[in-house]
Amino acid sequence: PTFVAALFFAVSAIATRFSPSLNREAWPAKYGTFLLLVMASVFIPSDPLFSQFFLWVARFGATIFCVFQQVILIDVAYNWNDDWVEKSNQCDRVSYGSGQKWLRAILASCVGLYAATIVGISLLYHYFGECAGNNWVITLSLLGIFTLTAVQLSGNEGSLLTSAVISCYVTYLAFSIVSKNPREHCNPRLGHNDILGITIGLTLTAISLAWTGWSYTAEQRIDSEAVQAPRALHQTRPQSNAIDLDVPFLDPEDQPATGLVMETDTLASNSSSLGGTALWKLNVIMALICCYVAMTLTGWGTLESELSDETHHAANPQVGRFNMAMIGISQWVAILAYIWTLVAPRVFPDRDFS
Repeated sequence: PTFVAALFFAVSAIATRFSPSLNREAWPAKYGTFLLLVMASVFIPSDPLFSQFFLWVARFGATIFCVFQQVILIDVAYNWNDDWVEKSNQCDRVSYGSGQKWLRAILASCVGLYAATIVGISLLYHYFGECAGNNWVITLSLLGIFTLTAVQLSGNEGSLLTSAVISCYVTYLAFSIVSKNPREHCNPRLGHNDILGITIGLTLTAISLAWTGWSYTAEQRIDSEAVQAPRALHQTRPQSNAIDLDVPFLDPEDQPATGLVMETDTLASNSSSLGGTALWKLNVIMALICCYVAMTLTGWGTLESELSDETHHAANPQVGRFNMAMIGISQWVAILAYIWTLVAPRVFPDRDFS
């Protein structure tokens, strides 16, 4: 199903890039085609379409989505912090000092997230610290967390809550890396199903999916150019107060409209232009999400492990050095991207990064 879903959204992205209206049309045909493809995929052999072609496409797509997911989490964290700060300010305007509860909630969230990060790093050292390679991954992740937190605290950009969220995400990616190690003595989870990793991965995917959909629809709702402008309608009346008997009396239903109406031309044109520039991007993100879900459920698709310096099939497919490298790259791209959001306003103070 993930292959069919990824194919569906990829084709939708291409179609809506040239004709945005196709995203809202022919849904019964789309549903029927999708269901037929899902049923047909049961009869298609895994090799080479699924185990070769889609496996590699999904790996690269999932890696790209890890970066997008980090951007989404940054956006979620910034909005989370701004929302609670605004609620604190609103309470203070009503009764001074009553908004401190929201600031305490932000601080408590930061403490909880950083505590989870410290516990997670400690558990990684305890369970996966038997190999130098794993220790390097965990230590570099810890240094990345220290660096992004220090950079954020050294300036006025960002928020500690955002840094806490990203620190937890970096810890999760570190766990994902070391749990893919194909060496038996380096990976105590080798041969076991990674229920925890799958649960966390699908939860993050659900958050990303919900936030992506909400952000897209919210952009349409709150776009300043999409605000409808009122226009007065009135019928021309004689200046004199006397009744003009030459004008026939009209039935109320036939009289010209009066009052205020809302101009919709701007909204319609804006929706059309927004669809042309954003709908296809939304479908691309959905296709990448399908790739990430496929990799989360199959452990990035690796079916071999190195046991006793030989290559054997393992009960747990979630192993492989290539997968470790892919996740490691996405982890450091995520760290550097967040640090850049903090450093860029200092390096280019004349630019607007809001």
